Order: sequence, then structure tokens, then C-alpha cells
Amino acid sequence: MDNDAPAILQVAVLAFDCVDPAPLAHWWSRLLGGRVEVHADGDATLQTPQGWSLDFLAVPDPKTVKNRLHLDLRSSDLATATEQAVALGATRAHDVYEGDRWQVLRDPEGNEFCILRPLDDPARPWATGA
Repeated sequence: MDNDAPAILQVAVLAFDCVDPAPLAHWWSRLLGGRVEVHADGDATLQTPQGWSLDFLAVPDPKTVKNRLHLDLRSSDLATATEQAVALGATRAHDVYEGDRWQVLRDPEGNEFCILRPLDDPARPWATGA
């Protein structure tokens, strides 16, 4: 495939399947900021200050396996951001690989996400990108 070919699609929304959409959307808004809209069907959308839309969609079954897709969130201070997320109700995902570049956590419904070190963190000399 030609890497210079024009894109035919673009990311519009990231969707989370969950048991209880509104509370989970509000939890993520406390973590990321932004505005939550709860829809008539009970699903919810979080519009983040960075312009991302996160949809929280009701499904009848709970999460049972590791996410195939997750969010990597850049922090200005890994330790502080991790403690703040835990104080909001995140849990540490000790059973998932943890590197020295990030901390793996789970939201209240068990969805994994990572908090990354800042780009200028001296403990992160291996790269300047993500």
C-alpha cells in the first residue's frame, strides 16, 4: 500500500462498550476534562478539551479480557498523574506489562489505559516522540 496515498477515512470517535455509560463518561471527564452529554437511550458522549469524542455505549455483558485498543495519555508528571487517577477510582493493572515509560491503570469498569511520562522527562531519554 502506498504510504503517500490520501486517507479515505479519519477517526471520528473512540467508543467504549460498558455496562453503565453515564457514570463512566463522567468518571473519564473528571480524568480528562470536558463535557458529557447523556443521550435519550442512556449512552453518553464525552467531548474532551482536546477535541476528541469518546462514546460510552451500553452493552449487557461486563468486560472479561484485556482491551485490544486502549488510550495512552501524556502526563506532565507520571507519579502525580497516576496518584490522581487512582484517587478518582482507577486501579493499577499489575497483571499487565508495565514499562518504565508508562503506568497501566484500569477505569471503574476495568478498561485499561496508560499514563505516559512527559516528553521532557529525564527518565525518558530513549525517545522524543510517543
